[in-house]
Amino acid sequence: MLSRRELLAASAASVVPLGLPALAADDPDPTRVFTGDRKPTDIRLGPPKTLNDYFPFFVPKTKEAWEARRTQLREQLLVATGLWPTPEKTPLNAVVHGKIGRDGYTIEKVFFASTPGHYVTGNLYRPANPDRKGGGDAKRPGVLFAHGHWANGRFHDAGEKAAEASVKAGGEPDLDRGRYFMQAIPVTLARLGFVVFQYDMIGYADSTTIPHREGFRDAAAELRLQSQMGLQTWNSVRALDFLAGLPDVDPKRLGMTGASGGGTQTFMLAAIDDRLAAAFPAVMVSTGMQGGCVCENCSLLRVNTGNVEIAGLFAPKPLAFSAADDWTREFLTKGYPELQALYELYGAGDQVAAKAWLEYKHQYNVHARQFMYAWFQKHLAGKAVEVKEAAFKPTPPKELSVFDAEHPRPKDELGAEQLREAMSKASDGQIEKLTPKDAAGLKEFRRVVGTALRAMLNDRLPGEPGVRILPRNNRVEDYTGLLSRHGRDGTDVPSLSLWAKGSNNIPVIWVHPRGKASLVADGKVTPAAKALLDAGYLVCAPDVLGVGELAFPKAHPVDKGFAGFTYGYNRSLLANRVHDVLTVLADRRSIGVQGKTCRLVGWGEMGVVAVLAAALAGDAVSKTAADLNQFRFENLKDAADPMMLPGAVKYGGLPAFLALCAPGEVLAHNHKGTGSGRLAKAAYDAAGAADKLTRSEARLDDLKVVEWLVK
Repeated sequence: MLSRRELLAASAASVVPLGLPALAADDPDPTRVFTGDRKPTDIRLGPPKTLNDYFPFFVPKTKEAWEARRTQLREQLLVATGLWPTPEKTPLNAVVHGKIGRDGYTIEKVFFASTPGHYVTGNLYRPANPDRKGGGDAKRPGVLFAHGHWANGRFHDAGEKAAEASVKAGGEPDLDRGRYFMQAIPVTLARLGFVVFQYDMIGYADSTTIPHREGFRDAAAELRLQSQMGLQTWNSVRALDFLAGLPDVDPKRLGMTGASGGGTQTFMLAAIDDRLAAAFPAVMVSTGMQGGCVCENCSLLRVNTGNVEIAGLFAPKPLAFSAADDWTREFLTKGYPELQALYELYGAGDQVAAKAWLEYKHQYNVHARQFMYAWFQKHLAGKAVEVKEAAFKPTPPKELSVFDAEHPRPKDELGAEQLREAMSKASDGQIEKLTPKDAAGLKEFRRVVGTALRAMLNDRLPGEPGVRILPRNNRVEDYTGLLSRHGRDGTDVPSLSLWAKGSNNIPVIWVHPRGKASLVADGKVTPAAKALLDAGYLVCAPDVLGVGELAFPKAHPVDKGFAGFTYGYNRSLLANRVHDVLTVLADRRSIGVQGKTCRLVGWGEMGVVAVLAAALAGDAVSKTAADLNQFRFENLKDAADPMMLPGAVKYGGLPAFLALCAPGEVLAHNHKGTGSGRLAKAAYDAAGAADKLTRSEARLDDLKVVEWLVK
């Protein structure tokens, strides 16, 4: 057993200095850490991060460190966009029709089902003549082109006045290209020998069944990670399926480009789909604004990351950028140097490039386009040449429309509500199939759902402690008290630890809606805490975010129009509370008895926090007692609810997270109506630990819970 002096010494040995002042030793309140004019330094008590903040990229020191980070981040992106596990790739049933002959190229009209009931529309540009040198059957490189937020997308006509201004400023050579630069890109690439598929964003051109920015903005969508960003990313994956499957396209020489919102689509597909061989996101990637539309944002997407790092997932493949006088104006000095350093980890510094045209506002004009053509010529066609874009005669946008009398809109096309129902049914089927029946099934369940939970919480059990002990000789009755501040990632979590003389020093992390104040009432230790202390345990109660000394100065804001603007850059309140428990758990574990693990108890609404923490903590927690509070994620109606966890329903809700705790000992009580039984039982049976899961529909008396913990 450790004495108080030994405990303090052990704690000090594992301290990560936070640069915080110590407390005075004469404060009469035994539970307060911050007294006088001292305040928590926790960054989460300030305003949440937004898409307009600063997003630097810090390059790991080694390629191995980056590869580990790359795997983690790629999983985060897939979970955020609703693509983990990969949805079933149903038949595209592509319709290609209406060939239009032009000078050196042809245009065809295309539509196909990316998922049953939802159609991707666009135009397919091909070289007019077969490759005679290759015998007429040689396969060509293919390029996806995403149009971005210019009015009417691939039908865009900038108008005569804007075209004249662009020509006068030197951004375009003639009025045709000034008005129809959306056509200039696929036309020129086709003339150079590429097959190009230009496809519509949701709500643009021929893709009008679901309006842009609508249909995916409620709490139910958040809980299932259904978003326009996710659907649009899936459309990109299926568009690449279509392009790669064409008989005249070489599936090993695929590229993608797009500007602005199309740049977002480009670097996102490059990050998650290994089939792309080269990419060129124009006027988008920067350490500044990350994308202002709901179609560029979704919950979880940029928590602890940003567009520069996401773009870096493509390394070491050929990746180039253009910048202009917009939010990308500083890219060549902020963001691009870090990407160069990343590519150097692979010895591939010549595979990344960037140029800026700061004399022009937000654009994809002829200068940037010619840079892109040369990039694709070099890396997809094997020709290191400069390209001068030639003039062309634009095709009237109305002639590019996919649907006509002979090819009407598909009758099975679904609106947002019906599509979401179909997506939910398909996703539920995938998760249902993961219900473990044996050890192998449990391993796969953990791989899929466990990975998803790590991404939803954006966390894991820390490997190193981050506690600072505040030397303060507190006593509550006959018990010794120790006040601590715990910190990682800018957090500053206060806690109170109590123990009795002769303690076994096995920590019990006590998570309560009233935080550490719940340990003491009127100067006396509360009965349940006293029972634990008298049984020889060390009890540590933190104030998690929003509780006690970490109470918000004002209501924690969540964007009312689209919660993804908040949860896309910040952990949810529930996830932050789990973060705090994991931080304290790692710290207390570091000073416990060697070979012993912590125990965890969650009271009231904090029972769900305890389950989520235990699911990530693995064997660091030996026993978890959780009041499930008759809670169901499925019942949440407000995206700003303190219990919101984006993605929770998609991955099976509370039953699935209980299942992840197997084979650790768990007491789940007050669970009537939570549906927590079947899946959790299946996981414990598969783990050979059926006796380790104890359940009670009724809420157990506090002392009964303690009796189970110390048993």
